[in-house]
Amino acid sequence: MSQAPLSANGWPLPACPRFADILSARERIAGHIQATPLVRSPVLSRETGATVWLKLEQHQATGSFKLRGATNAILSLTSAERDRGVVGVSTGNHGRGLAHAAKEAGTRCIICMSRLVPQNKVEGIEALGAEVRIVGNSQDDAQVEVDRLVEEEGMTMLPPFDHPDIIAGQGTLGLEVVEALPEVEALLVPLSGGGLIAGVALAAKALKPSVRIVGVSMERGAAMYECQRAGRPISVPELPTLADSLGGGIGLENRYTFALVRDLVDELVLVSEAEIAQGIRHAYWKEQQTVEGSGAVGIAALLSGRVTDSGVTAVIVSGGNIDTNLHHRIVSGEDVDVTAE
Repeated sequence: MSQAPLSANGWPLPACPRFADILSARERIAGHIQATPLVRSPVLSRETGATVWLKLEQHQATGSFKLRGATNAILSLTSAERDRGVVGVSTGNHGRGLAHAAKEAGTRCIICMSRLVPQNKVEGIEALGAEVRIVGNSQDDAQVEVDRLVEEEGMTMLPPFDHPDIIAGQGTLGLEVVEALPEVEALLVPLSGGGLIAGVALAAKALKPSVRIVGVSMERGAAMYECQRAGRPISVPELPTLADSLGGGIGLENRYTFALVRDLVDELVLVSEAEIAQGIRHAYWKEQQTVEGSGAVGIAALLSGRVTDSGVTAVIVSGGNIDTNLHHRIVSGEDVDVTAE
């Protein structure tokens, strides 16, 4: 179970995080993160014919799963690296997780973000003591400033997804799901840069090889989806979307997550903006959960029929950091068009 996955040509992936790394991450971050609730959804089960469970990661202290990977990465640094500080690019939730973990470790933290990131996520990061720098209109633009800080100030870059310690930390979520629900047949996972789904797939398939891993992304700017279709990392425009935490590219020099998604994920599906809104409304009115767009995509995929015949299904609800005004408008039934705002 601790062997690295194989690439398409049968060779081991180089320097790839392994199942053993996820087990180590769980020990390392214990006491720093919550083992979040896994609850059955009678309404979704009735409406879809599957047995649906929701893994509520918005219950983490920072409101999303990102705290797992960020905490594991910072606790894995040397004391010298922590002294020089950490920097990362983020669409919001990674930045909040990194800021929280850095504050606990007494480490300086700078988060670089694009202008597309909602203001509530910027303010959430600043409230945790990190410095936020707004650069350009995409994660790629913000990455330029990250690279400068690494080169000129010696800071350590901790990216949001394409890093072994980040992937291993996110993989602890997969351990929790399969250990709590060993009969699980399908796992629906929000898909962006691939750090979450790569870690979850590594953990889940090590414990239960037959489990079906389904990545769910939005139709607008689904970078990993388009890269997988192309067969290689490509540049994909970042577009406004209700699932803003799923925005951004995977990096043209992607080292880990592209291959892990290619080799371990069974299916990729896309949901529309209207379906994401429906998922947010369902979470609020039927499950009594406040969920952001990226966290609602799995629910959206089930309600829209884009995922069917999934049997015992676990849906990762990845985060709840949504602007309160936007959430109110959506759950009140307004047809919100973020492309026009």
